[in-house]
Amino acid sequence: MNNPNINTKNEILPLPKIESVAQISNLASFLRSNSSIDSPSKLNMMTVNFPLTPNRPRIMDRYRYKDTRRNSNLNEGKQTRKKDRNNSCSIAKSESHNQKTLDSVTDYDSNETSDIEDEISPRLKEQVNKQNFTDFCVRNIEYAEHGRKEIQIAEQEMPGLMSLRRRAEGDKPLKGAKISGCTHITAQIAVLIETLIRLGSEVRWAACNIYSTQNEVAAALAQENIPIFAWTNETDEEFWWCISKALNINGSSDWLPNMILDDGGDLTYYCQKQMTSVFNSLKGIVEESVTGIHRLYQMSRSGLLTIPALNVNDSVTKTKFDNLYLCKESVIDSLKRCTDTMLGGKQVLICGYGEVGKGCCQSLKSVGCLIYVTEIDPICALQACMDGFKVVRLEEVIKQMDIVITATGNKSVITREHVEKLKTGAILCNMGHSNTEIDIESLQQPDILWDDVRLNVQHLTFPSGKRVTLIAEGRIMNLCCSSVPSFFISVTASAQALGLIDLFHAPCGKYKNDVYLLPKKMDEYVASLHLPAFDAHLTELNDDQCQYLGINKSGPFKPNYYRY
Repeated sequence: MNNPNINTKNEILPLPKIESVAQISNLASFLRSNSSIDSPSKLNMMTVNFPLTPNRPRIMDRYRYKDTRRNSNLNEGKQTRKKDRNNSCSIAKSESHNQKTLDSVTDYDSNETSDIEDEISPRLKEQVNKQNFTDFCVRNIEYAEHGRKEIQIAEQEMPGLMSLRRRAEGDKPLKGAKISGCTHITAQIAVLIETLIRLGSEVRWAACNIYSTQNEVAAALAQENIPIFAWTNETDEEFWWCISKALNINGSSDWLPNMILDDGGDLTYYCQKQMTSVFNSLKGIVEESVTGIHRLYQMSRSGLLTIPALNVNDSVTKTKFDNLYLCKESVIDSLKRCTDTMLGGKQVLICGYGEVGKGCCQSLKSVGCLIYVTEIDPICALQACMDGFKVVRLEEVIKQMDIVITATGNKSVITREHVEKLKTGAILCNMGHSNTEIDIESLQQPDILWDDVRLNVQHLTFPSGKRVTLIAEGRIMNLCCSSVPSFFISVTASAQALGLIDLFHAPCGKYKNDVYLLPKKMDEYVASLHLPAFDAHLTELNDDQCQYLGINKSGPFKPNYYRY
């Protein structure tokens, strides 16, 4: 975006009319009158094999070296590698040391911590902010100043969410809401968290991913007296401890959540299992990931979902802008930051041609990659064919691939059997939310040597001598290894905030205990919040045209079954 005065633009330019947006004095009333009451969950008959287990597969740090930058250095009491086991270990250490030397050129790197600090879990530290607030757990509160700068940069590129904050701050539509959140902890999500607080809510927060947390941003939030429990490189046990703190388990009975904002379903599941009475009294859940939505539909079909939930993941604004355009802009940056590889001419296999897969394919095709696609859905497969991509089975092409990217939302898409067929030097990574798409557990065997060669980059050496590059241990690559455009997060975050407001103000009986799609008109409102950033002006229909199309002049402009 080339407009340096984006905030001024948001104030001056008129927004597209939605019930004459300027006339909407009370946002909560607007949402109550335009919410959907049609639940899609009963139409969703697919069988999803995502067991609700308390422990998602997570790589512990058993294969990491002490001087690796993102290293929790927690001894699990299991097998550990000798420092001088072979030459590859020395190479890995040398490259890690060189990377540290390069980072020291800059004034600050939140991931560059001393060995002593890395050896101490944040849970064992006594930290206090400038206001003597202690209800938080982050890597280092001293990172707060730098984190605040990161948040300020993100605010400049999140016009829709900032506009929503200014419009609704006076009404405090979330006053009385107590929100437990579990999302990625990045500068963009910090803008969302602070927006929810400015709209009147109280929050407690944890991270949904053990690698994507920006330590400096978490520190900045803690400095503002926000109860946040997150740091980079959490262990499995620490991950669930942070979630329990976000729910305030064993804390003061004065604070119990009445809403959940989740990304992946872990917090929802933990609350349902550990705090059943609290879970049953929640006003609702807002979920934004494929994995989390699958779990909610499972709970709905099995009768375990005793509260309403909003499916933000399948909203138009989330699907098209976050899933498609965000991945389109971030996949190349992630690959190059991690591997320095030339992409032109490389053979790339994309597993899944949903919105994430489409974004990856379009981006990689633009730099000259030869793209192959695997799909289970004939409609998506036909789309891939019409877009010029070869649809294949995994076993037909795996041996020739230079790069394999998973984007299915499924589990065990890539197993050890597949990895062993890859050529030496091949790159394996995941762009889906869940870390289950690559079967990492099958690769955690004594005969496979794991070497950390760079931040979030591992070399897997097999007994045959073959070496494969694995990125972020199978977790979502762009959030673990790169940065994502703040504008796209603004779109999704705005939808999440509106969803929370809608559920919080929903009268009793409006929503049943089911999963609901974001109302179409709410999607259109989210889009309208972002148009001024492009100096865009919508065409208005006259009365005769509205009558001909059978729609209201202020929308919604498309029926619920319309596919954008």
